[in-house]
Order: sequence, then C-alpha cells, then structure tokens
Amino acid sequence: QVHLVESGGGLVQPGGSLNLSCTASGFVLDDYAIGWFRQAPGKEREGISCIPSSSRDGLTYYADSVKGRFTISRDNVKNTVYLQMNSLKAEDTAVYYCAAKWAGNSNYDYWGQGTQVTVSS
Repeated sequence: QVHLVESGGGLVQPGGSLNLSCTASGFVLDDYAIGWFRQAPGKEREGISCIPSSSRDGLTYYADSVKGRFTISRDNVKNTVYLQMNSLKAEDTAVYYCAAKWAGNSNYDYWGQGTQVTVSS
C-alpha cells in the first residue's frame, strides 16, 4: 500500500526553525519528483518547493515567498524528503503537504495528509 506521511510540524516562534519530513512507504521516493505545498486558512494551496528525482535532470524549485529561508533535500536511504524551514514568519502558518509525481506526469500521483505549522509568539 502506498503512503506519504508528513511529520515535524508544530508551534514555533517567529524567527525559529522546523524541519519537515515526508516519508514514503510502498514505493521508492527517489523515483519521483517531490513537491512541498502549503495551504493557509482562506487561501489557495501554494506550491513552495520541489526536488526532481535523482535520475532526472532538473533543478530544485523554491517559491519567492520561501527562497533563501527553506531548503529541500533527500535521504534516499530513509526514503524521505525534508523541508528545512528557517527564519519562520507568521505568514508561514499553514498546513504543509508533500506530494510525489512520476517523471513526465503533469499531476502529482500521491499526497500526504498534511502537517500543521503555526508560527506565533
């Protein structure tokens, strides 16, 4: 059975850091491009970062809203993709989702259930 599970969310003060994890079961995560998305209350879902599969050419992507503060990375041994989030701001508060897309597909194939990130003093 295929699953994507996010973890690492929580409550953090402005300026703090969190490291989100996206762990796959039932498939090899490195065969897929992985995207991180977030959705704040009353707002549309925003794609914030993406990392290609190791076997494909491509660059990591960061939305302007997180560039320079967030870093996406893979640990293929752990079948996990991370999103290191630094210098967090109140406007980063959202539910964060990861998703996996097979190379060449236009849509994401698998989605996680989301993890809540709240940035507040």
